[in-house]
Amino acid sequence: MIKTAEHTQTLVQKDKKHLWHPFTQMKDWCEEDPLIIESAEGVYLQDTNGRRYIDGVSSLWCNVHGHRVPELDAAITGQLAKVAHTTFLGLSNPAAIELAEKLIQISPPGMERVFYSDSGSEAVEIALKMAFQYWKQSGRPEKNKFVKLSQAYHGDTLGAVSVGGIELFHDLYASLLFETIEAPAPFVYRWPLSCDDPERVCREALEALENIFKQHHTQIAAFVMEPLMQGAAGMIRHPEGYLSGVRKLTKKYGILLILDEVATGFGRTGKMFASQHESVSPDLMTIAKGLTGGYLPLAATLASAEIYEAFLGEYEDCKTFFHGHTYTANPLACSVALANLALFEKRGFWEHIQKRSAQLARGLEAFKELEHAGDIRYRGMMAGIELVCDKKEKGAYAMRDKIGIRVIERARQKGAVLRPLGSVIVLMPPLAIGEAELDELLKITYQSIQEVTQTSE
Repeated sequence: MIKTAEHTQTLVQKDKKHLWHPFTQMKDWCEEDPLIIESAEGVYLQDTNGRRYIDGVSSLWCNVHGHRVPELDAAITGQLAKVAHTTFLGLSNPAAIELAEKLIQISPPGMERVFYSDSGSEAVEIALKMAFQYWKQSGRPEKNKFVKLSQAYHGDTLGAVSVGGIELFHDLYASLLFETIEAPAPFVYRWPLSCDDPERVCREALEALENIFKQHHTQIAAFVMEPLMQGAAGMIRHPEGYLSGVRKLTKKYGILLILDEVATGFGRTGKMFASQHESVSPDLMTIAKGLTGGYLPLAATLASAEIYEAFLGEYEDCKTFFHGHTYTANPLACSVALANLALFEKRGFWEHIQKRSAQLARGLEAFKELEHAGDIRYRGMMAGIELVCDKKEKGAYAMRDKIGIRVIERARQKGAVLRPLGSVIVLMPPLAIGEAELDELLKITYQSIQEVTQTSE
């Protein structure tokens, strides 16, 4: 089919007439010309008019090896020749079995069981229910509360929202949520008690957390957190030692640790999982996004043997974990996940990640010169550039300024697809991005920030 401007406009009209997009003010959407992506290859997306863009956010943080990867395509078509889907309730399938074995092999020590689901939100929801039921079936039903970090984000289902802490996303639903206890996130740039000192922030944040544990540990089921980087909060990087300090405190006070590795897992921070940077093993761990290389929806909740064994009993004891979905352990998704993990073992891939991470870090140094780049936070191939209207006072832009939206619109004109988190510009390209492509992405981002913030003065 020959693509024309008329073809694109027809699709735009149908989109505006019938669709409701996530995290999108539809009034604005319907007043603008949306970008419609029709194909992709490598780290490039292509719209219906044939224009290419660097995929600067890995199609929402999930693409690993690029688009149209032959090994991943083959895994799906190979499985499709056998069966597309069968239920996992009362049945099993080879791909799910083999993937579970592989996940246990690459995960932190102590993870022994894999429970599949379809998204990161569901994986977190499952972890919360497992922790709650674990204590109930261990004779401690009073341990039913959860501790979360301020500005946390763990997904959009109601349980995941309950352990979230982003006012813009979560406050509207407060009356629907269960009660949680909030601990301060160790956000160095905006820590209220000290002055940009990571060690002090780490110490004070751990002290605040321990005070909560001291007061409520007999009622706390688990502490939930993203390790090292709080993604949706604006790429908040935790100071060194915070994660390992948290693990010591949870053990000291008999509290389960749930690590949400949905965004930080699968090489994104430079190791397979972020928790491995500080040799931390949680009680429950959630994974998704990069699990299938960005090809199909698949998530999992990994559990320790101790958690799993609390659910064993006679049928009539009703200790079963009563949770599951139609597409749990979908064979197509599990097959491509296996192929995705195999690519991590290709010669030179981890060296490639280290080189690109170092390149990203070097490239971001130049952004410090920008008048409105207040803070630049990164770890591995995750980066956030926080834009401020007043660098000295760390003054935040007003929502009406739509500064992040304007920057990514400018970047789109220059050939890159980005997505902001408020006034934070996120860079999170596919791990497979090449040197020249990453340089181009950094150049586009720098120029877009510079041009938009200069016109805002």
